[in-house]
This record gives sequence, structure tokens and C-alpha cells, in this order.
Amino acid sequence: MFSKSKINDPAHKSDADTSSTAAPSNSAPAAPKQSEFKASAPKAKPPASVLSSDLHITGNLKTTGDIQVEGTVEGDIRAHLLTIGETATIKGEVIADDVVINGRIVGRVRGLKVRLTSTARVEGDIIHKTIAIESGAHFEGSVQRQDDPLNPGAKSAPAQKPNPAS
Repeated sequence: MFSKSKINDPAHKSDADTSSTAAPSNSAPAAPKQSEFKASAPKAKPPASVLSSDLHITGNLKTTGDIQVEGTVEGDIRAHLLTIGETATIKGEVIADDVVINGRIVGRVRGLKVRLTSTARVEGDIIHKTIAIESGAHFEGSVQRQDDPLNPGAKSAPAQKPNPAS
């Protein structure tokens, strides 16, 4: 009954004004409802960003998506899912919901789920909610469990709450 060309036609408004007196008014609201459905289409999750083994980055990386590092990064990394490849070297702090370490990290690791595979080499502290360390992984540092490891101030937050109340 409705065609897309009539809806988008600039002369359609003048036709609607003349037709609204002759036609029922329920035909006009149908056009906006069609455009509402187009605007609410779900977005697909983008694939992980891959930093190849020949790439050397000096600086911080921050994303709400996934990163797979195969090269060298000198700086901090923040992501949703971070995969450190076997050839990768990270010198800096790593913060992610999920961290899978196959390569080398020199620095602090913060994650809800942290996994060190048999080829992992970590020199630094790990702050986690859950952790898995496979046989053969090399780890030098301390391990600390926190309910909210992604928030650096999570440990001191409960101590500050009683002070303003008193």
C-alpha cells in the first residue's frame, strides 16, 4: 500500500495535506513506525584487533573491544578481552576483563579472569578475581585476589567510607 518513494518524496507533504481531508488519518502514522524499526537494528560485535608480530608500539592502548597482541607494546593496555600471543612482549600494566597470556609481560596484570598458559612469562603482580596457571608457566611476583580487580582503588574504598560518616 505504501511505497518508499512516496514517503521520501518532498512533495509528499503537500499530497498528505490534501489527502488527509479525504483519507483516514491512520495512514500517516504508519511511515514513522517503519523508520523506528530501522533505527533499532542491533549492532554486531566487531572482531578482535590483531597487532602482528612485526609491530612495535610505544604508548598506551585503550578499547572496549578485544585485542590480540603478537608484537611488542611498551605502555599500558586496557581492553575487554586481551590475548597475549607467544611472540608478544608487553612492558606495562595490563587491565582487562579476560586476560589470556601466552607470551611475556613485564608489569602488573589486572583482570577478572586471568589465565597463564604453559608458554607464559610474567614478571609482575597479578590482581584477579579468578586465575588459572598452567604447568610450565613462569611467574615472578605476587598474586592477590580482589572482588573488583579492575578498579585500582577497590582495596582502599571500604576504609574511606567510615571516615565521612563519623
